[in-house]
This record gives sequence, C-alpha cells and structure tokens, in this order.
Amino acid sequence: MSITTPPQQPAEAKILGKAERRNAAKRAKQRLTSPWATAAGIIIAVLWTIPSVALFMNSLVPGDLYRTDPWWSVMANGDLTFENFNTVLFDSFGDSANSPPLLEYVFNSIVVTVPSVVFPIALALMAAYAFAWIPFRGSSFLFVLIFALQVVPLQLALIPLLRLLGPENLGVAGQFPGVWIAHTIFALPLAVFLLHNFVSHIPREVLEAARVDGASHTQVFFKIIFPLSLPAVASLAIFQFLWVWNDLLVSAVFGSANTYTMTYPISNLAGDYGQYAYLVPPAAFISMIIPLIVFFSLQRYFVRGLLAGSTKG
Repeated sequence: MSITTPPQQPAEAKILGKAERRNAAKRAKQRLTSPWATAAGIIIAVLWTIPSVALFMNSLVPGDLYRTDPWWSVMANGDLTFENFNTVLFDSFGDSANSPPLLEYVFNSIVVTVPSVVFPIALALMAAYAFAWIPFRGSSFLFVLIFALQVVPLQLALIPLLRLLGPENLGVAGQFPGVWIAHTIFALPLAVFLLHNFVSHIPREVLEAARVDGASHTQVFFKIIFPLSLPAVASLAIFQFLWVWNDLLVSAVFGSANTYTMTYPISNLAGDYGQYAYLVPPAAFISMIIPLIVFFSLQRYFVRGLLAGSTKG
C-alpha cells in the first residue's frame, strides 16, 4: 500500500524558502569570518595600504633630498618635514610663480564634484522608478537604448557635446554648469541601469498599499522609493564621487582656468624638467583625503548597496 504525500502549500513552500536563504546566509557568514578569511583580509589590506604609506612618507622628504635619498634614509636622519604640504596648499607652486595654491583647486573640485554626484543620481533614480513601476509605451526600448549607451566610448562624445555646450549653442562651456552637465550625461546610463536593478525588486505590495492609500507618484517616490533605495544610492554615490574627483579629461575639455579641479595642476606640477617633482606626492596625498572621508562616512551602506537587487524576496 503506497502512501501519497500531499503537495506543499504555497505558504509552507515560502517558509521553507526563507529558511533555506537564512541557512545559506549563515554558512556564507561563517566562511567569511573564519580564521583563514580573516588572515587573507589582513594581508590584502596591508598590501593595499603600502603604496599609500609610501606616498605619504615621500611627501615628507625635502626637495633637496628627494632625488638622492629614499624616505627611510631621510627618516633615519630626522630630516622629514611637513613644509611640502604648506607649499602646495598655501603658496604658488610649479613652473609658474603666478599659479594659484592648491587650496583654490580643492574648492573647485568640491564645487564640481558635489553637483556632478547629486544630479545624475537624482535623475537616474527617477528614471529607474519610471522604468520599473510606471508602464508606458516604448519603455522597454528606451531602457535598452540607455543600457546600450554604456558601450559608447566617452572620447567619441567629447567634441559633439562641446559644440552643444559651446558659445554657438548653450554657451556654458568653460563654466561650472558645463562641467556639471557633461559629468551628468556621462554618468546617467550606468546609474539608471544599476538603480533600476534595485528599484524593480522593491516588493509590489508596498507600492500597491501606498496607492490604495491615495499616494501619488511623487509621494511614492519620496516616501518609499528613495528611503528604500538609500543603500544603492550611497554605493553609487561613492563610485561617482571617486570618478568625478579623479577626473582629468572632462574637467580639462569642458572647464577653464577658473573651473579646473585638483587633477589638472597636479598633472603639470613636476615642471618642464622635473624640478618640482618633490611636490607631487604631497599634492597627490591631499587629493586622497576627501574621497577617504566620503568613503568612510558611507561605508555602512557600501556592501548593502553592492548586493542591492542581487536577490529577490
């Protein structure tokens, strides 16, 4: 006599699925917190930190010893100094006695970077919500078109975009708005794609409950989509901040002497014959400080944002 096992109910299957995911997450956590994983993480962190430590120590070497003695010899003789930082921050430096100090370019970098992070992420999040939850004709084609724009090399768009922003059209080339528009355009395809992957996995029941309560699309966006998307937004903001902060090409093409970021003077800092090469390490180390502050401020969102949309349910 055979006994037929009754099929599992949907609720039971859902409970089992959640239990399996919890067990898988627990096993993954155990593997990542094992002694071998911890040791590997420490080794990788040390190797990754060595160049930064070497950069900082080289930035303390005086100019007359920079080409002759390594930093450990200078440190043994007690000749390390912070004067190089004072020179690049507050004095004219490089091959021009009239060049502004690096501190002025730090302000330019902040003015360029902050709007260039906020604008594309705000537009991309709105576009991601529209593509994911607002049905309209041609949405699939437009989304594929936006995704395909990622394969277009940035260099191919420089001259057409420069003509659009130039004096014959919008007239904002060489000004901060021109640099903001360029960075926003180049960042939007990837930002829309990544945020759409997260927004589309927000439970439908949450949005339907908001609509039943009479919430408009604007209210749904600001009260549900944005708060739930904060990990993905913060993760993308870190990457966008680093890309814009370290950019040289876009700021040089669409900017001017009044809008150049830190990367432009640092690229010309060594001088025609390398006579100011000892000022390059302190300038480069200064350019690292603000991105590090941004990363450590948002690091609690970083891993959550990287995994955003990778699982469903």
